[in-house]
Amino acid sequence: MSFNITKYAAIDIGSNAIRLLIATATLFKDEPPVFKKISLVRVPIRLGQDVFTKKKISKTNINRMLSSMQSYQLLMDVHKVKKYKAYATSAMREAQNGHEVAAEILEKTGIKIEIIDGSHEAAIIAMTDLHAIIEEGKTYLYVDVGGGSTEFTLFSDGKEKASKSFKIGTVRLLNDMVDKDLWDEAQSWIEAVCEPYEKVELIGSGGNINNIFKNSGKSIGKPLSYFYLASYYEKLQSYSYEERIYKLGLNHDRADVIIPACRIYLRAMKWSRAKNIYVPKIGLTDGIIKSIFNADQR
Repeated sequence: MSFNITKYAAIDIGSNAIRLLIATATLFKDEPPVFKKISLVRVPIRLGQDVFTKKKISKTNINRMLSSMQSYQLLMDVHKVKKYKAYATSAMREAQNGHEVAAEILEKTGIKIEIIDGSHEAAIIAMTDLHAIIEEGKTYLYVDVGGGSTEFTLFSDGKEKASKSFKIGTVRLLNDMVDKDLWDEAQSWIEAVCEPYEKVELIGSGGNINNIFKNSGKSIGKPLSYFYLASYYEKLQSYSYEERIYKLGLNHDRADVIIPACRIYLRAMKWSRAKNIYVPKIGLTDGIIKSIFNADQR
């Protein structure tokens, strides 16, 4: 077939929010596939708040998850999605009742959730348009900040050189659950993998850095400087939670986690000696769409 459009869906069950991305993959003759986002829905169910403090997902949040998944199932039906994948990360991975909740969701909504580890998460994200950003001859530290963990991947000369996931996430930091030893471990790892390279650039992904980039007014493809991010971090800290919502227009579930997210990116920049951070609009859902498409072509 010389022309074909297929709809796929990706569900990302994170520690801070649950997202549904519906996208099309268009094939035309022998050209590379073109992916287009059709719908993105985000529900701020902070599973990490339950799991990182009480080790279990609460009944209230189980019910909210069930409602979200029922809604997502209906949306996928209406859009006539051909295939989907639902992945859960840090919070569901650590919840004592994570697999039990996944089984209940499968029974009541028909949506099968796969609970994945940090390395699998990093591998899926690497399937995005990340390689279109990475230039030959340059070195990048890719930093994906989530609510429960942060994935770091070093790329040099277009190839992945090292990758590691740390339990340093925005929701954990809000609950004061990241000790100095873990920060020290992350610092040592970043400094060690970046040490052989003269110059390292940062690539950041996650809802918080996307929000900061959007508010910066920078053109797509242009980086944010360390100075800009540090100044923005100070500005955020100078406002109360309520002022960040009212004066900066942040969503209520973004206005608190954005500060620890900034801290993670700034420390990663400092430890890698990066002066700039690039912010492509990519994430786990984009990688899931690509992985489904690739499997479909085999």
